[in-house]
Amino acid sequence: MTSVSATAEAPRRCRDDAERRLLLDRAYALGVPRDYGRARHLSLQREPAPLVSIGKDIHGRLQWMQPRAARAVARMCETAANEGVELQVVSAFRSIEYQLGILERKLAQGFTMDEILRTNAAPGYSEHHTGRCVDFTTPGFTALEKEFERSPAFLWLQRHAAEHGFVLSYPPGNVHGIAYEPWHWCWHARIRQPFPGTDPR
Repeated sequence: MTSVSATAEAPRRCRDDAERRLLLDRAYALGVPRDYGRARHLSLQREPAPLVSIGKDIHGRLQWMQPRAARAVARMCETAANEGVELQVVSAFRSIEYQLGILERKLAQGFTMDEILRTNAAPGYSEHHTGRCVDFTTPGFTALEKEFERSPAFLWLQRHAAEHGFVLSYPPGNVHGIAYEPWHWCWHARIRQPFPGTDPR
């Protein structure tokens, strides 16, 4: 991950609540249940006004985060690197519109809505909208696959991510009904204790 920069043009976000409502209505029309948030214990997420680049991901695309989260992830990656662990970014900020595109593409590929919502939060409800979360991988492991849990990077995150304010959002058996994602970590200010279910040893 390269250093944080504010020079490149940030990705597009919703202009206002009306545009956000139109995108949510499109998701409902495609089959997202209207009680999705209540049933999955998930809240609607707002896209952050300021975003800064955290450098390029493993695919060479610029990634973005909310400024404080960007500084936290930069510090965490630097600390991990100093301890011989390479944390590579796969994905960070994603807009509601982008999340809707994921849903539409998967539907076009023949996935059912139930299948999609087991692996992707519905548009409007993804932590990626907040600019506070990041998906990680590490050399030698396939990105966004459960095998990441066997990596030295995941073990390091279990032990140290909370020291930098990051928690594992979707552990096994989470209340949100989303598949276990050992790669998905979200920044919360003032978190300093290990996340429940992680191995602090």
